[in-house]
Amino acid sequence: MARAVASAAPAPQGAPVLFFNASTRLEGLSLNAGFSMLAGWSLRLQGIPVVHFVCQAGMSRCMLGTSRDEPGKLPPCAGCVHQSQVVYHSAQTVPFAFQRDKTMAQTLQTLTLAEMVNFEQTGIPLGRLALPSLRWVLRRHTLKDDVDTRLLMREYILSAWNVAQQFERLLDDRQPRAVVVFNGMDFPEAAVRFVTLRRNIPVITHEVGLQPFSGFFTTGEATAYPLPIPDDFELSPRQNARLDAYLEQRFKGNFSMAGVRFWSGMQGLDADLLEKISQFRQVVPVFTNVIFDTSQGHANTIFADMFAWLDSVLDVIRAHPETLFVIRAHPDETRPGKESRESVADWVHTRRVTDLPNVVFVDSRQTLSSYELIQRSKFVMIYNSTIGLEASILGAAVLSAGKSRFTQLPTVFFPADRAAYDRQLEEFLTADQIDVPPEFARNAHRFLYVQLFQSSLPFGEFLEEDGVWKGFVRLKTFDVQALLPERSPAMRAISDGLLRGGNFLLQDGE
Repeated sequence: MARAVASAAPAPQGAPVLFFNASTRLEGLSLNAGFSMLAGWSLRLQGIPVVHFVCQAGMSRCMLGTSRDEPGKLPPCAGCVHQSQVVYHSAQTVPFAFQRDKTMAQTLQTLTLAEMVNFEQTGIPLGRLALPSLRWVLRRHTLKDDVDTRLLMREYILSAWNVAQQFERLLDDRQPRAVVVFNGMDFPEAAVRFVTLRRNIPVITHEVGLQPFSGFFTTGEATAYPLPIPDDFELSPRQNARLDAYLEQRFKGNFSMAGVRFWSGMQGLDADLLEKISQFRQVVPVFTNVIFDTSQGHANTIFADMFAWLDSVLDVIRAHPETLFVIRAHPDETRPGKESRESVADWVHTRRVTDLPNVVFVDSRQTLSSYELIQRSKFVMIYNSTIGLEASILGAAVLSAGKSRFTQLPTVFFPADRAAYDRQLEEFLTADQIDVPPEFARNAHRFLYVQLFQSSLPFGEFLEEDGVWKGFVRLKTFDVQALLPERSPAMRAISDGLLRGGNFLLQDGE
């Protein structure tokens, strides 16, 4: 396919588009690596110059090449470099290797972890850019200031600095019209995004969409999922029917995210839990998140982090023995290969939460139906979980403690600060009835429809599961001309967004 694209592409004209996605794969082709590769091919077939900034052992440590248990182990660069040679065959590439800044390395050697988090160089907040990656790699939010953690933080900062410096030279040389990066949160892409934006050059980030084999592209931060939804946008009967059909499957547990299926099916509430519920005045589900997920950096507005919120919830649980609180761990918390090392299950055990008579804990491996629980609830408590959006659609009152994708519209109760949050929670617990503004369900429907059917760009005609690694893909057989915007809704949306200031959304009916 790479050779076919090179053969069919016209002579490139104009300013180039630069692509960079070092954090989405090593060997093999991940979904996001596939999105980037295909988008680049499509632009080249339209005569747009495309340049790939390609890592050639360009970081002393990279995210996917880090060993949590052996931080001193070097990344597996040979296989990654070989994969890049395949993916970028016959394409314009600018490789970069690692050049250690010895002066910076000496400075970092003397710093504590907290001091490294606040470390900057030439106005680039290298420590802050590296922090989400360190949390993701270590599968925890609360970091230990120990030898291994400091080693990784130093190497991430030095690597981010190397990426930033070399990309700045590429910007000087190529003067691009736009830059496309994977998610913009992982430290290599975050460094590229930072130095590009301060030159007022557009940066497009991409992530996995909500539909199978779909991608989300935006000029904002993809992990925050900003969606342009006009105030006057209303769902038609056909659109409502389409959304209802999706929700029917979702409520049965028939869905996957990023190539991963969490549930083999959902179980109804068992007799023991129903009996327990009957002993209390009211039931309140508490839905949690994975603490190291990249969405958490956006969520922490009212509370310092999710566990700070849970600690406050524990105080409320003790103060309201008449209420049964059902605390549910996120299913991704124990996903094989991605197990959290700072988990809700550990928090429950350490705090002896289940010793309280008005608490039920649902482990991440349990397939109990959250939706049946919501239907029996007085109201629903979330940090920033998507279940809050679905609960609003079901008509439930939802109290959110963190900023989420869907709080960009009034979809849930989302207080402005901690004092307001505490007041709202107490009012909900003591009220006889909670009145939910009707616009919450309306906005929840509108947001979810756009997220599912307009912002999730379909790549399924080009990609399929590789049958080896979950979330990894291989190419289907297709004609190279299928990548042109007039043949592919996804490529039309990406081309319009990159070249003509479009919104990266599908048109209705595509």
